[in-house]
Amino acid sequence: MEFRQLGRSGLKVPVLSFGTGTFGGVGEFFNSWGRTDVAQATRLVDICLEAGVNFFDTADVYSRGESEHILGQALKGRRDRVLVSTKASFTMGEGPNDKGSSRHHLLRACEASLRRLGTDYIDLYFMHGYDALTPPEETLRALDDLVRAGKVRYLGCSNFSGWHTMKSLAVADREGLQRYVAYQGYYSLIGRDYEWELMPLALDQGLGTMVWSPLGWGRLTGKLRRGQPLPPGRLKDGGAAGGPIVEDEHLFGVLDALEAVAAETGRSVPQVAINWLLARPSVANVVIGARDEAQLRANLGALGWSLTPAQQARLEAASQRTPIYPYWHQRDFDERNPKPTCW
Repeated sequence: MEFRQLGRSGLKVPVLSFGTGTFGGVGEFFNSWGRTDVAQATRLVDICLEAGVNFFDTADVYSRGESEHILGQALKGRRDRVLVSTKASFTMGEGPNDKGSSRHHLLRACEASLRRLGTDYIDLYFMHGYDALTPPEETLRALDDLVRAGKVRYLGCSNFSGWHTMKSLAVADREGLQRYVAYQGYYSLIGRDYEWELMPLALDQGLGTMVWSPLGWGRLTGKLRRGQPLPPGRLKDGGAAGGPIVEDEHLFGVLDALEAVAAETGRSVPQVAINWLLARPSVANVVIGARDEAQLRANLGALGWSLTPAQQARLEAASQRTPIYPYWHQRDFDERNPKPTCW
């Protein structure tokens, strides 16, 4: 297993982590993702550890806390062998303070996550979304206190805009508080917006990127066919609800390129899609998910080989989109404003 430095921290993480959004299946939204119970989760953890994947990602909002609880049960007796990341900020109750990134909510949310996970510390604690109603000084001071208390070891942000992230980092630097060392965001061959603002920011500010939904909300599994009904699985169960809209013309153009490269390499479409991400600038880790053992073992097959530069270039060309303003205006000034990838 390859390990990479997580941003400018001293922590090294495996290039793949296992996401537990399929654990629990509580509520209509997460039920469409999966309904993994403790016994099944324990077996998936076994397979991950056998492959060297010792990093597990969850969130308090996943299945209303049940995902954290199931993960904690599955990790019993081996907590010291693994890294665990979880997240807070999204709504966890009916009260006005059961959401956001206030000191009041974060201290309670962290304690609740620790109880559900059955642990006394969280390796990497993410703010799941930006709370514009809470001063960043308050959020970062509360997080700094959690680190100093030994309840959290490293901090990250997820789904922040570029300015959200930079403002938070500037406050941390000014106040001498713990900085975010990781950014967890959506990035895939059918969703490359991350490259325009967030990737250059991550490289400039020393944030290690953790990629979620590397298969584009289940669209890059290799099972979709033009003009055919959706096959059984997450998409048919409504698991793409809330995700980005992808036009069929663009989707199937990317799938055509993926299938051609998969045939050349003897790999599957998902394996090629994940492998492509692992070669991208700023990416420290890709979060993979699975409903069952077969899916997990297939995704693990993304490791141990590399795409050729020509194959990478073909995938990039097929997935290229015209960036929004001001990024399209910046494309012709690479001499003074170089880009980490080709737009």
